[in-house]
Amino acid sequence: MSRSKPIAVVSGVAVAAVLLGVVSYTATKPASPGAAGSSSVAEVSADPSAGVYAELEAYARRDASDKLALGRADAPVVLIEYADFKCGYCGKFARDTEPVLIEKYVDNGTLRIEWRNFPIFGEESEAVARASWAAGQQGRFWEFHRAAYAEGAKEKGFGKDRIAALAKEAGVPDAARFAKDSEGAAARAAVSADQEQGYSLGATSTPSFLINGRPIAGAQPLETFTETIEAAAKAARSAEAPKAPKPSEPSEPSEPSEPSEPSEPAKASESADGAAKPGPDAAR
Repeated sequence: MSRSKPIAVVSGVAVAAVLLGVVSYTATKPASPGAAGSSSVAEVSADPSAGVYAELEAYARRDASDKLALGRADAPVVLIEYADFKCGYCGKFARDTEPVLIEKYVDNGTLRIEWRNFPIFGEESEAVARASWAAGQQGRFWEFHRAAYAEGAKEKGFGKDRIAALAKEAGVPDAARFAKDSEGAAARAAVSADQEQGYSLGATSTPSFLINGRPIAGAQPLETFTETIEAAAKAARSAEAPKAPKPSEPSEPSEPSEPSEPSEPAKASESADGAAKPGPDAAR
């Protein structure tokens, strides 16, 4: 690998880290007194490549066996969400925006959603993050996700009994395995890996997103996500489309050749299909 490629990757991550760090705060800070609503911080340019860091597309795992992902592994667009189950803005996204994106883009194969546990609110955040991973090992992550983000769920907390109740609500079949997995080393390692990836991108609050290399922070309006997804899908289609060959340059006219001397009678003749065949002298 050349030295320039790692430098480019680090540069892309560094710029995204600054962007996510600033935008995370701006997108989720309390509104100032008298502010008329919140504005969309993550504006989408008409240029599909604007604000996109190609190096960050590699953060998408695209693992068909990933139990914390939804949608085709080969979908043209991947949305990565870094979130905490105790985060109110994450719950708003999960209830109001995500179902629309699933129906509009995941179901038709355009979008894949990959979840990253990013607990930032203490021990309960850590515990419910591990529990969501454990539910995923029994194929019930998204059901657990829905139960944990239901209206009013956050206010009940995520103590041990509450987590067990959520697992039951989510239809996790083996409660004993779920409890064991939630406290196991594999769950801790998986959550830690997700956290480290988020911190490496400069995420400082939740939710934070990457959509095909474009960072977005906060529970932005639905239109921000739809416009970003459609721009990313358009760019992906353009990249895959076969490129038309360039028209060839007209050749320079050749110099007229000198008249040739009369040639000897042909020794071979050509058949109608262009294949060379022996002439009349060949049998001599």
